[in-house]
Amino acid sequence: MPDLTSIISPEGLQAGALVLLAIAALVVAIYLIETMVRQEKSKDQVEDILHKRERVGTLAFPGAQGQAEEESPRLESAVVKATELGARWGQGRFGDVLLAEEDKAYLELAGFEDYGKAKALFSFVRAVLSIGLPVILLFVAGPVEIMGGHLMSYVLSIFFGFALGWMVPKWVLMRRVNQRKKAVDDELPLLVDLLRLLQGVGMSMDQSLYIIVKDFKAVFPVLSLELEVAVEQYNRGMPREQSMDRMINGMDNDDLTAICHLIAQVDKHGGAVQEPLTRFSERLREQRRSGLKEKIGKLTVKMTGVMVLTLLPALMIVTAGSGFIAVFRGLSRMGGG
Repeated sequence: MPDLTSIISPEGLQAGALVLLAIAALVVAIYLIETMVRQEKSKDQVEDILHKRERVGTLAFPGAQGQAEEESPRLESAVVKATELGARWGQGRFGDVLLAEEDKAYLELAGFEDYGKAKALFSFVRAVLSIGLPVILLFVAGPVEIMGGHLMSYVLSIFFGFALGWMVPKWVLMRRVNQRKKAVDDELPLLVDLLRLLQGVGMSMDQSLYIIVKDFKAVFPVLSLELEVAVEQYNRGMPREQSMDRMINGMDNDDLTAICHLIAQVDKHGGAVQEPLTRFSERLREQRRSGLKEKIGKLTVKMTGVMVLTLLPALMIVTAGSGFIAVFRGLSRMGGG
């Protein structure tokens, strides 16, 4: 343990100042991420309210926009500065190292509405954590002796701090992408049924996709955003199949890929699509039914161990308790006699 004089020395004061600066940077980075998520949720709520009001032909609630914009000016300025710094750091060779192609692909699949802002904040958070965590670990684990000296503790602190600071933003991003992929599995059967219904009433494929994107965002929070990107790219002149390339290659879902190919074929060659959608919907229901049966079977196996640990002792006491008591009494009498 370091003594008081070493802590009060100029080197100790500099180390303490660096640690405090790193902690402050870490807190600001976490706060910025939470603020960005909160702003996106508020924006989605405002858009849902506006769409509902437009459907019934009434004016939107005047306090909704104000409620969504109730953010602190200091916090907004901090987010803007962090975005500017992240955008500046993300340029050039340092930006290529800070944000690899795989990370850019994850950012596109994460579903952020403002891709440029998300990219800049990701670069900022990764840079801050990669510098701040090693400094914190150096101060915490630096005085610890490993293998008879402090050198190994310094090396390990720098290595693990940098590794965690570099990988934690990517892990959070991958978790968000995996959650969206799971949401696609839940939304896809209802999307197929809705497409079949809209096609059955005589709407074209463009009209059906437009209605899904504009009026069913609350029902399909993930697929509506992906379809919106595909519709915008198609309206700009991109072929239908290329506009759905992000859904085909990004979501890793064979059923979604089949639906996208079906939509592209109908757009290219025409023809009735209601009957294929009906068969596809039945197949999806059967897959969901078999998946639920598999989950129930696994849950039953897991519950067997719980029942053995909890119910079996109580059952043994209730059923065999009187017999054991009689045996013990007989043995005690034999020993006493």
